[in-house]
Amino acid sequence: MSSRLTIICATIVFAFVCAFSGCSSDSNPIQLRNSGAGSLANGLQPDVGSWITEAPMPTARFGLAADIIRNKIYVVGGSAGLGDYLSTLEAYDPATGTWATMAPMPTPREGLAVGVINNILYAVGGRDSAGDALNTIEAYDAATNTWSTKASMPTARFDLAVRVVNGVLYAIGGMATIPLNTVEAYDPATNSWRQRATMPSGGRFGLAATERYGIIYAIGGYDQSGVLNRVEAYNPAQNKWIAKPSMTYPAAWLAATIFKGTIFAVGGWNGGIVNTVQAYDPKSNAWTTKPSMPTAREELTARVINGALYAIGGYAGGDGALNTVEAFYSK
Repeated sequence: MSSRLTIICATIVFAFVCAFSGCSSDSNPIQLRNSGAGSLANGLQPDVGSWITEAPMPTARFGLAADIIRNKIYVVGGSAGLGDYLSTLEAYDPATGTWATMAPMPTPREGLAVGVINNILYAVGGRDSAGDALNTIEAYDAATNTWSTKASMPTARFDLAVRVVNGVLYAIGGMATIPLNTVEAYDPATNSWRQRATMPSGGRFGLAATERYGIIYAIGGYDQSGVLNRVEAYNPAQNKWIAKPSMTYPAAWLAATIFKGTIFAVGGWNGGIVNTVQAYDPKSNAWTTKPSMPTAREELTARVINGALYAIGGYAGGDGALNTVEAFYSK
């Protein structure tokens, strides 16, 4: 059973009926990076549309979160196993292909989300080792390698999504005792939160979100009806939501990011752990499929840096927590 559903089933008011099966990797062009090499270092030239295995993360974990500060990917929190929640912060430098351990987050947690504003990483929400949803927000300054505590989010929740637009952080959806459609915005300039328009289609958790040209896309997730392929777009300037074309395949506990102007939805769970990669082109207003990840996984994180999409960590069913890092290159 999915690690996420195993924990949640005892805490929500509706029942889940789940049939789980593994998902094998597709046969894709895969290359193994030379040890210690950075992106395209040592003469390595990946095939167009290929996945490359990168240096593994020091700490295997799922339910983690990541964002980018000064050309490095900072990966924080997560779980090494059921109930084993982490405060670990590790930074990956694509230029050298190496990881460094940084100052740990004050509050160990998994199912959190993060966003970066002015080179400060904000870790938002999540769940603690007692299984309680958190409204905690802690800020990491990479320049000083220190953490500080900020104003608490009004709504405690985990398995939420976060994105930043114009210096404001938006916390979307998630789980408390029920799936939430709540949207709250944090302004670091005033260290304060305010309510924003809720997601119109109802609450969901285990969703992913990404931002393109000031519009936030909330993608997939889980609610009372099951796994979702739902996509909705939020315009913070107008404080309005609109529906977008649904994903080809439903997915929860997936990751999403912008890669070469296209929205990529990566991995997740859909009755089994998947390695599916789906892409939405806002110009054509349509979804297509891309080469699948070598490693099927849910509860992963993904970011784009230096012309590559990095899929990091996650949960692989019987194989447990992953430290796997795979990068996708394409024209």
